[in-house]
Amino acid sequence: MKRPIALITGASRGIGAATARLLAQRGYDLAVNYQHNAEAAGEVVKLAQAMGARAVALQADVSVESEVVRLFKDVDSQLGNLNALVNNAGIVQPQTRVEWITEERLDVMFRTNVNSAFLCSREAVLRMAIDKGGQGGAIVNVSSAAARLGAPNEYVDYAASKAAMDALTKGLSLEVATQGIRVNAVRPGLIETDIHASGGEPGRVARMAPAIPMQRGGSAHEVATAIAWLLSDEASYITGSFIDAAGGR
Repeated sequence: MKRPIALITGASRGIGAATARLLAQRGYDLAVNYQHNAEAAGEVVKLAQAMGARAVALQADVSVESEVVRLFKDVDSQLGNLNALVNNAGIVQPQTRVEWITEERLDVMFRTNVNSAFLCSREAVLRMAIDKGGQGGAIVNVSSAAARLGAPNEYVDYAASKAAMDALTKGLSLEVATQGIRVNAVRPGLIETDIHASGGEPGRVARMAPAIPMQRGGSAHEVATAIAWLLSDEASYITGSFIDAAGGR
């Protein structure tokens, strides 16, 4: 039986890497996208291959249109017809308040977190849509509970970028529902990954844990299981929906 093919953006670390490992275990072949850390992406690929998957590490800055086009062509040539896309690539920047936000910061945030998801979704739909000769497929966007909570005093720009991803999820799901493509999102809460160090506070999860109903941060694997389920046939009648993986917050 032919293995489905999944592309995961930003898959060299954190939630992306955990998703790659889980999908390989569940029978997918994988395109592991990364921007800078070739060594880390290579380790993810080795683990996937050890589980029997065909897996390749593909470098691309998915905030840049020409690199997204190249990335998808590389998937076509090295693995074949795409069945699943996980829009996971995303950044935070150092914590700040709206009164101190600059245009430059907003440009980087929205190009990386929003433009990338639109561009990758476009290329996936062009390959998956039934009316374009595709066989259908599934897209999962990795949003954030911040889209609901606003992230005041820290990451309002990040929260806004994830709210845009939520709008993409809903709108695109309605556009392609007749084309055999399902589009859903997972909204992680406070997850133990190194993204918090990028925001200037590596211990943020521990600080915030008392505010979480479950009194702890989540793991990347716990988010990956939600992503994998939304990609699977078990979620075949689910589109335009959101799973909050946020410990009740």
